[in-house]
Amino acid sequence: MRDGTRDADQGGTTRIDAGLLFTDGLPQEHDAVGYKGSIAADAAGITYRQLDYWARTGLVEPSIRPAHGSGSQRLYSFRDILVLKLVKRLLDTGISLQQIRVAMQQLHDAGVRDLTQTTLISDGASVYLCTSNDEVIDLLSNGQGVFGIAVGRVLREVESQLIELEGTPVDERPVDELAARRARRSRTA
Repeated sequence: MRDGTRDADQGGTTRIDAGLLFTDGLPQEHDAVGYKGSIAADAAGITYRQLDYWARTGLVEPSIRPAHGSGSQRLYSFRDILVLKLVKRLLDTGISLQQIRVAMQQLHDAGVRDLTQTTLISDGASVYLCTSNDEVIDLLSNGQGVFGIAVGRVLREVESQLIELEGTPVDERPVDELAARRARRSRTA
């Protein structure tokens, strides 16, 4: 899906390429570095179970290396982790996962290419895209409390968290973690 197309999975949901939502204003991605699922989950502030579910249902799939069967290892890009953290922030405001899927699809359909200069706003029931201070003021004047998520700030948070965590070279041969654990046990027994 790196070409910008949308793919419908068997459950009828649409998969969105995280790279399409962020094209400018981001640090240069190094295609030689990816982040394992556990690192991506830690950086995004979610559980590994959430990460796995979101990948299996197509909400946020790893763009570097998807899973291919039991024991295979996913590798996430910086942009993937940024989208994971944004989804987590929207969940924290009370937005349902189903509504987040719709919001992500609408951003894609609207042709939004760069979210780094925008703010996502939520009142717990909906998600709004704000691209100027006037829009924020207009939304708040209606008297409804909202939560703002400044994408640029989230980007900096993810970037600083990933500095402390270990990336995985993309050309590193995937390891069947279950087989490796079994081998370690047999050596110690």
